[in-house]
Amino acid sequence: MSRLYRASKQLMTTPLPPSDPPDSETNSALDNEEEATIACVLVFNSSDPSGAAGISADVLAIASVGAHALPVLTGAYARDTAQIFDFFPLDEEAVGDQARAVLEDVPPQVIKVGFVGSPENISIIAELTADYDGVPVVAYMPNLSWWDDDKIDQYLDAFRELLLPQTSVLVGHHSTLRRWLLPDWSSEKNPGPRDIAKAAAELGVPYTLVTGLTANDQNIDNVLATPETVVGHEKFERIEAVFSGAGETLSAALAALLATGLDLSAAASEALHYLDRCLDEGFRPGMGKVIPDRLFWALPDAEDDDAEAEGPDMNGDFFEMSINETKH
Repeated sequence: MSRLYRASKQLMTTPLPPSDPPDSETNSALDNEEEATIACVLVFNSSDPSGAAGISADVLAIASVGAHALPVLTGAYARDTAQIFDFFPLDEEAVGDQARAVLEDVPPQVIKVGFVGSPENISIIAELTADYDGVPVVAYMPNLSWWDDDKIDQYLDAFRELLLPQTSVLVGHHSTLRRWLLPDWSSEKNPGPRDIAKAAAELGVPYTLVTGLTANDQNIDNVLATPETVVGHEKFERIEAVFSGAGETLSAALAALLATGLDLSAAASEALHYLDRCLDEGFRPGMGKVIPDRLFWALPDAEDDDAEAEGPDMNGDFFEMSINETKH
């Protein structure tokens, strides 16, 4: 069983209470052990009522790989599983107050930034991350084509100027990062991961995880790169479905695995394998896109399915209760 599954299943274990109340020394030991084992990730993202992406996706993925999320809400989508209709950002004061309140209490091992909704929110988050200079920042840039062009430009400009210089790892789909970071690319050949990583490095980002590269008709490649080299890559079989929330899942898992102490190469590889399983077990709750199953490891085994299929004998007497046996 991999470390991923061990960490995940540990979250499902609820110990029985001790027969005698623990003394203060035992409490202290338990507190120290918990502090030593539970890594925390400060997450900036938006609410998604479909559960496909946004902060709920972050929280599930982070918990699933064995860390604890500190979620800071930056706004709310109006959307379903098929499309985004609108977005309502919180003002920067609300975002800053949320973050400062939890940061005064809980030190994060990693900061993860998703879609935060406005240049003002980017600015306040950049101020906060600057105060935690030694904490790695994982930034995810989603596809913003659903948004108004002027809002896209303002958001990307602010992200480029304020947050990228503080970003440790930038995560994004190849087409999204290409349009953003290499808008004037003129070669007939598509830019490779190192080309995108070079453009990101010029803005202060040391590592870029580029996803969705077409390796061939059957496989998709995902590459962690710097301008000088490919640090690592993982190819997976193409899944014939349109997903929502894949990038959120990957970037959140990467942030959590880094927080638990894995080095970047190992964390990226494990996060990509985790995403592949999430997509493989994906489900369609509505009429739109498929959502990654971030708790795939919690699915019952086939034997459990057979037992459930048999079920109790649901005959007419199942719901009947004798009046004489009723207790009050």
